[in-house]
Amino acid sequence: MNHDVVVRQKMAERYLLDELNPEQRDEFEEHLFDCQECALDVRAGASFVEHSKAVLAETEPETTRVLVPFFAPAKAGWFAWLRPTFAVPALAVLLLIAGYQYLVRVPRFQQALRQPQVLPWASVNLGTWGAGGPAITVAPKQGFLVFLRIPPTGVYDHYIADLYNPSGVIDSVLTIPATAGQDQWPLQIPGAKRDAGTYTLAVRGVTAAGQTKDLGRTSFELQIQK
Repeated sequence: MNHDVVVRQKMAERYLLDELNPEQRDEFEEHLFDCQECALDVRAGASFVEHSKAVLAETEPETTRVLVPFFAPAKAGWFAWLRPTFAVPALAVLLLIAGYQYLVRVPRFQQALRQPQVLPWASVNLGTWGAGGPAITVAPKQGFLVFLRIPPTGVYDHYIADLYNPSGVIDSVLTIPATAGQDQWPLQIPGAKRDAGTYTLAVRGVTAAGQTKDLGRTSFELQIQK
């Protein structure tokens, strides 16, 4: 069983919730022997389930353990799920899902964010734009860097760069400090769902008094990996 398929279909969660059919369960258990990551997910989830059962057993009201005749109306409505018979299992499932995300998924994402990354990049000069600009190849929803060169003039307090997508709609707006003696800035474009095509940066200079002036444009080609 392919690991990407396991993650995409949430096989670990479904395994813990006993939602897999016999064939899927056998394939997933065979996958566990070769995948340390999935084995860790299952162990963490199973540990949380056992802990949740213990907590629920301690906090469950005494009235839910007493067998009392109960005659429900013919149409209980959607409030029926609030009765202890339904509420306790539903709460257990919600705790399982929330705990799995908190104990396993979130720490993994945080660890990935702390890892150093080499981002795709391109260098562009203000005043050169149109077809044929430098190309940046990214994975879907991946961020990238644009090293933007702006000829220094010494008259502006900061710059504002508007990034336009291939449809001519503003994708991002970036504020750039006009540091003395600096003529190139690394602009980090955060990851998002984007279309391939020509992206344009339009730069304006802003004086200390708030006056603005268009300084020019530049462009690059964004290529999305399949």
